[in-house]
This record gives sequence, C-alpha cells and structure tokens, in this order.
Amino acid sequence: MSKIKIIIMGAAGRDFHNFNVYFRNNSNYEVVAFTATQIPDIAGRKYPAELSGPLYPEGIPIYSEEELPDLIRGKQIDQVILAYSDLPHQYVMDKASIVLANGADFRLMGPKNTMLKSKVPVVSICAVRTGCGKSQTTRKVSEILKEMGYKIAVIRHPMPYGDLREQIWQRYENYADLDRYNCTIEEREEYEPHLDRGNILYAGVDYQEILTRAEKEADIILWDGGNNDLPFYQPDLHIVVTDPHRAGHEMTYYPGEANLRMADVVVVNKIDTAYPDKVNLLRENIHKLAPNAIVVDAASPLTVDNPELIRDKKVLVVEDGPTLTHGEMKYGAGVVAAQKFGAKEIIDPRPYAIGSIKDTYKKYPGIGTLLPAMGYGKKQIQELEDTINAVDCDIVIIGTPIDLSRIIKINKKSVRVKYDLQEIGRPNLDEVLIQKIKNRG
Repeated sequence: MSKIKIIIMGAAGRDFHNFNVYFRNNSNYEVVAFTATQIPDIAGRKYPAELSGPLYPEGIPIYSEEELPDLIRGKQIDQVILAYSDLPHQYVMDKASIVLANGADFRLMGPKNTMLKSKVPVVSICAVRTGCGKSQTTRKVSEILKEMGYKIAVIRHPMPYGDLREQIWQRYENYADLDRYNCTIEEREEYEPHLDRGNILYAGVDYQEILTRAEKEADIILWDGGNNDLPFYQPDLHIVVTDPHRAGHEMTYYPGEANLRMADVVVVNKIDTAYPDKVNLLRENIHKLAPNAIVVDAASPLTVDNPELIRDKKVLVVEDGPTLTHGEMKYGAGVVAAQKFGAKEIIDPRPYAIGSIKDTYKKYPGIGTLLPAMGYGKKQIQELEDTINAVDCDIVIIGTPIDLSRIIKINKKSVRVKYDLQEIGRPNLDEVLIQKIKNRG
C-alpha cells in the first residue's frame, strides 16, 4: 500500500507535537510539509532531521499557509490536518472548504492520539480564548501545590520560534536561562513570572523528552497551556479559564469549546470588571457545556507601581501581543490602569508604527489605539522599541506580564501593571486541589 500523504497546518506548536507523537515513526503516513501562519517569519524553515526521525532524514519543509491549495494539488496530498488554535468555528470550516475543494480530506486530531501519559499526576490549566487569565491561574495553582508540600515542574505550551535544533528541550531555573536560550518577548512573558516564584519550567519542541526529564524532579506536572489549545498531556485535573468580557466565545472558538466540555474545574475570571449580564450568559453556557464541572469565581485585580505618574498625562498603553491579535481583546490591564488612575488621553500609536509592528495593525485592524508587545525575534523587538520611542506621549503604561524595560530601551518614563488571580467566595482552588490531588494520590 502507498503511504497516505499528509500536510499539517500549524503555527510552530501543536503541529510539531502532533507530528512527534503520531506521525514521526508511523510508516503508514508521509508528512510532506508543514504550513505556517499566525507567527511572523516561521515559514521557509525546515523541521530538522534531528527532530523528524529516521523516516525523514532530510527534515520536512515549512511553507506559508497561503500556498496550501497549490501544495495539495501539486504534491497530491491525501489529508490535511489543522493543528493550531484560537480559531473561530467559521474560520475552521473555511479552511476545511479550501482543503476539500482542492481534493484532500480535512482532519482534526483529538486527545486519544495526541495526549501523552505521565508517570506523575498532571494538573492542566487551559482556556476558552487567549487572554482569559491562564498565566495568573497557573501561578496561583503552583503556589497552592507548593504550600501543600508538592514539588512541581511547570511545562509550558511550545513557542519554538528560533533554531528548532537548539529547542528540543529547555529547562529554565533563572533569568540567565532566558538569555541563554535567546527568548523572545512572548516567551519571557510566560516564563519570567514562574521564575520569580522559584518554579522550574520546561518548554521546547519534543514534549515526550521534556516530560521524561520533568518527571525526574517533580511530584506533580503543571501544564501551562497556550492560546485555547488542549493539553499535550493527559490531565488528572483539567482547569479551564473563561472570560465574561467575551461571553459566548466559549461556544464559538476552536478548540476552546472542546476544552470547556472536558473541564473538571471552570474559572470564571474578571468578574470584577465585567457586566453582570455577560457573567450570567457565561454561567449559562458553562452549565450547558460542562454541567458537572466545579465553577470557581475569580477576579484579576491590578496594581501599578507609581500610579500617580498616570494622572492627567498623555499615555501610550502597551498590552500583551497575542491577547490583542488573535485573542481579539479590545483592551487589557494597561487600559484599565489608564482609566482607573486618571490618564488624560491614550495616544494612538499607529501613526508611529514601523516594519512588522505596522504590518500587525494591517492584519489585526481591531487592535485600535493600543500597542501590542510583539517580539517574536530580534528585528521585531527592535521595531517595537523604535515605535514606542517615536510616540509623542508623557508616559508608557506597560500592561504585559514582564518589565519591558529589561528588554528594550524606553526613552520616556514608564509604569508597570501587575495582576494576579483573586478567588471570590467558595469553592476555591485550594479546596479543589486538596480534594482532587490528594484523592488521586
């Protein structure tokens, strides 16, 4: 029998994982190519031989997703697998229609074929959309587990945007490791808060290799999810974070709806800043999709260093990049801080944007007058710095999870916005973790 010819559509994360765990050593299939989107400058690379295994001694090419129709026809592809996340359901079916119209089957892969089993318990934190509050929830859960006496290892959803051969597995213990691995802004935003709390963190490309190493030094694996993707590991406790600011999205985005349907615990975050009718709608939808899940109410209160610097000033607000782009949030912690502490005006950065930052506004016009902290490589980080420094404002409000001033040189005063998860009432995560983890040994 001839091999089934495959293309995997991705964004340098889930696509590589699905290949590693299902296709890498599967002689029934030939993975002809990956296609790439969402992330700048990842097309044109190769998935290297060091990762692709003996069936692919020369590696596997990565093309732009725009080339998909020509690739299907030209290479006589049998199946196309969609393997990236935070997509409207309509978008998924539009991609399916393109694939079908060009003659191939369209496929989504589920937990049975893609989740790895750990020797130690796994607590996963995922979400229904990017920007719901996974990071602060993961930090909260890590603190609770350590107070319970467990040694944890955090494993973060992949962000391998550099040389894949050097990112097979990565272990982070301090800030020096961030520099050693040439981390992007996006990586630092996720990793630094864990390092600040003394958490050991793993990431990379090969998540079986990562798991094997993490199991050796942890009682519990804490899966820190990316976007609204499903866990890479079979969870013993699956916590899913939701956002009433985007109530309804939990039923209309892939694979966030699947996450919610799988949830053991649902966190209703940002209750303190959401409209009551949106919170009620979200609760109704949670009850429909996950009627047996435990619901934990929470807020993400913010603190600002030197808030008096904001009052009556013209401010530039810099927010988390992915939250504004494919997360489609219209505002974040930076805007809330600007309003709360009396900013005179939020300055529109778009006239000052250059290079890939300018291109980001073209691709995501809904961002509006905020500046997404895009930094997927050295060139883009420099373009972000140049854009910030060109804006005519009094002060920069940094609403990202890290201190950008450590990465770029800002030529004006800046303040940082910080936020952590604050549970409201009961049940709370302490009670849930004590009950679930101890009962499961």
